[in-house]
Amino acid sequence: MKKLDFYIIKKFLGTFFFSIVLILSIGIVFDLTEKMDDFFENSVPLREIIFEYYLPFIPYYMNMFSSLFIFISVIFFTSKLAGNSEIIAMHATGMSYHRLMVPYAFSAALLFALSMFLGGWVIPKSSKHMLAFTDKYIEHFTSENARNIQLAVQPGTVLYIESFQRQAGIGYRCSIEQFEGKTLVQRTTADRIYYDSLEYWHLTNYTQRTFTGMRESLERGDRKDIILPIVPDELFITAQQAQQMTIPELRHYMERQRQRGSGNVKAFEVEYHKRWASPLGAFIMTLLGVTMSSRKVRGGMGKNLGIGIVLTALYILFSTVSTTFSVNNVMSPFLAAWLPNFVFLAVSVPLYMRASK
Repeated sequence: MKKLDFYIIKKFLGTFFFSIVLILSIGIVFDLTEKMDDFFENSVPLREIIFEYYLPFIPYYMNMFSSLFIFISVIFFTSKLAGNSEIIAMHATGMSYHRLMVPYAFSAALLFALSMFLGGWVIPKSSKHMLAFTDKYIEHFTSENARNIQLAVQPGTVLYIESFQRQAGIGYRCSIEQFEGKTLVQRTTADRIYYDSLEYWHLTNYTQRTFTGMRESLERGDRKDIILPIVPDELFITAQQAQQMTIPELRHYMERQRQRGSGNVKAFEVEYHKRWASPLGAFIMTLLGVTMSSRKVRGGMGKNLGIGIVLTALYILFSTVSTTFSVNNVMSPFLAAWLPNFVFLAVSVPLYMRASK
């Protein structure tokens, strides 16, 4: 690493973090203005506003729009270097275009590691506090009651509960069906189902039918103790909670759902793949930003920034649309998460090869 490398790294990271501070400061001001009435109406303590909401707010939105910050930062300071003929001077010293990319790649690697750490472990933990604060003081979106729950609790076993109260741990009008292949071998219905502990459940006023070929046996009773590999909180898991899981927790949840034979994990699979795809976007957006702004062109920095903002908006829009397609079973979760990177990489590589010549 030479002084010139540290000069570019300093410019890259300095512009990146300056843009984060500037844009997030503006975002916090607008958000605070919008939610001020809710804070006063609910008499929210200042400490909770700062530490439970706005402290997690910063890394959450910083990581969400990291591609925007990186792309704009690269275009901003590289256009400035080109406008001041500094890149021409670098080439005059014998530095090739490929060698010029080394400090850019090093900076992108640092931001990749930071984004992985924030998105994989820090943000999922902190977002729990932010969402809990939002639910408590701003907008109530969680429910203590669930209706028409149907899920595979393990391979070959399907549980249905008409309604369930989380706080009491009681469900009403439930059925448990067991299959061997596609053949129903046992069906148990009950008026109520109670959660005890450690996956122990109790059925009251139950009826159990067992099918053996063409024969059927019937059993009725007031109470029956069973073991179901599920706890009440799992009945209330929604796609929104995927953002609150760390990478190991996401992987464990998806494996457990696959073992149960459940296919309703699309949103969690997309979130898992995005945890890797989004940070790797730092390299792609850096490559694209350098190739677009390393030449001194008529129109200067303003033209490059305008094109950069449009391309970044398309990247974010592309990512959002592909995620929606995946949740609706139009494309696979892997393709939905990685497609924006593949498309922009396909655009960046030819531009880089052209610029290097």
